[in-house]
Amino acid sequence: MNGYGILKGLWVTFRHFIKTYIEDFKRGRKFYRSAEGIDARREADVEGIFSIQYPEEKLPVPEEFRFLPFLVYDEGPDGERKIRCTACGICAKACPPQCIWIVRSVDPATGKPVAVPAEYYIDVDICMNCGFCAEYCPFDAIKMDHDYEIATYDRTATNIYDLEKLLKPASYYAEIRPRNFTREQEEKAAKEAAKAAR
Repeated sequence: MNGYGILKGLWVTFRHFIKTYIEDFKRGRKFYRSAEGIDARREADVEGIFSIQYPEEKLPVPEEFRFLPFLVYDEGPDGERKIRCTACGICAKACPPQCIWIVRSVDPATGKPVAVPAEYYIDVDICMNCGFCAEYCPFDAIKMDHDYEIATYDRTATNIYDLEKLLKPASYYAEIRPRNFTREQEEKAAKEAAKAAR
């Protein structure tokens, strides 16, 4: 029957529209505008409206959400930054669109390479947010961020991230991905305990 698909789609929209008022009546006026209501709209079996008025309303992203990569550094006791990245280049090799460029540091006295990046660039316009760089990094130095609001008027000036723009502390990673951070810390402690037991 011609038009049946359109009617079916419109019925789904109309049903959610009506259920919004039913849910508001059951749970209190403007439930969907409250923090509890916004959290309820994240569920898979949401009833009523499930769209939001962005940017006035923002749904918190799931922990496993990934957008752009960032480099993790550990903070020392005196505030120094210990970058986990060793400039090995595995992330650049694993990157499908080849948007990562790394220049390794060189010791000026000996001329030998040092395991710290002198320069590190990611072109975020090319990045496809696949997460291969974070997955293949053997040092847990690169992770995927939750910050998706990077719109800009001048992409050539702001969308090639350098080392300073990519660096974020391990505490930031623990904040955006608490379960993953806890699991990684437990695995690390278990490996160290097994090494000490040998």
